[in-house]
Amino acid sequence: MVSVFMNSPSPQITSLRQLSFAVLLFPICLVLYEFTVYIGNDMTLPAMPNHILRYFDASSEWSAKSMSYYIFGGMLLQWLIGPLADRKGRRVVMLSGVAFFIITCLAILFVANIEQFMMMRILQGIGLCFIGAVGYAAVQDSFNEVIAIKLTAIMANVSLIAPMLGPLLGSKIIEIAPWQVIFILFAILSLIAFLGLFKSMPESAPLKGQPLVVKEIWTDYRQIFANPQFLRGSLAIGFALIPLLTWIAQTPLIFMTDRALTNKHYSLLQIPVFVCLLLGNFTLARLTGKVAITRPIFLGAIPMMIGILIAAIGTLFNPESYQFMVVGISIYAYGLGVANAGLYRLTLFSSQISKGTVSAALGMINAFMFAGGIELANHAYLLTDLIGFNLMSLICIVLWAMCAFAFISTYKKAKCL
Repeated sequence: MVSVFMNSPSPQITSLRQLSFAVLLFPICLVLYEFTVYIGNDMTLPAMPNHILRYFDASSEWSAKSMSYYIFGGMLLQWLIGPLADRKGRRVVMLSGVAFFIITCLAILFVANIEQFMMMRILQGIGLCFIGAVGYAAVQDSFNEVIAIKLTAIMANVSLIAPMLGPLLGSKIIEIAPWQVIFILFAILSLIAFLGLFKSMPESAPLKGQPLVVKEIWTDYRQIFANPQFLRGSLAIGFALIPLLTWIAQTPLIFMTDRALTNKHYSLLQIPVFVCLLLGNFTLARLTGKVAITRPIFLGAIPMMIGILIAAIGTLFNPESYQFMVVGISIYAYGLGVANAGLYRLTLFSSQISKGTVSAALGMINAFMFAGGIELANHAYLLTDLIGFNLMSLICIVLWAMCAFAFISTYKKAKCL
């Protein structure tokens, strides 16, 4: 099986349908693990206030810390895991990471107090580190450009759909079962992913045999962060995603708390956004291999900017109306689905450093941007309601356009040399 990947699928292969199930098993299991780790945060949220805190007789101040500790764990070792996978092998590091996540999901069943619970949440969050720094890098190594972009687009949907499905699934489970069942479910899904990855994931280690020297890692990161083209691409990816992530994070407060909408009504308002995101990815899948890799970025830019403008202008005229925002964010999401995967691929290959380290650097930049963006959007909404919230999204898209077009311009000039 490994030999199938080491030569990568032929450049003539442009459709996922042309790949055998044996080859597709690797990205399928990687997506399953990604989905499990992301809902590892979102499914837990509904259980925190009235189930987990009550079980440990803990105060309500611990409720929000479950998410922040989990994200902290996701940032904790990313800088190390990428370079480690480059030298020791992506397969062995990935399998170790999935196994570690399974163990922590089972270990949390035996904690005795809320402090131990939160410590396990940090350890579970480390499972996030393996997705970008190892999994995505392995996909880029194992498949040709066309297939890699299509797979990246599909995988990106998982991280965006999980926040919509996670709370709903979590609330349903705790209605009929104790909170521990949620973590047992995570362990089972991760075990299935582990078995599939053990059978199908190829080994790749561009720096195989080289020792893991901290000074060399620092030198690699310094070279990556000194690369202006990499920074343009990384910033563009971050700015592109911030409006969608702030939508996911802030809309429960906007719709259910401040506008007293029901959970059902709130869920219905999410549907057009995520349907448009999926349609954008389907459009990208049809375009990939037929047009230049930069073309979808330009095509996606149009609905991205138009959609955010509709949301911003609509709330300027009527600050209490959210309908224009739903329409605008949906149009923007379609453009995001078209544009982002190609930009990710180009950014990853804008540096000559091994892809595990580059992917880790990209993940760290985006993590800081996402955390800062969500926090700023929250303050903007609290100060000026929907006007400030949507104006911040507009600023992000303007900055995205500046970074993305500068990135493409430099990319085209380099190709002509």
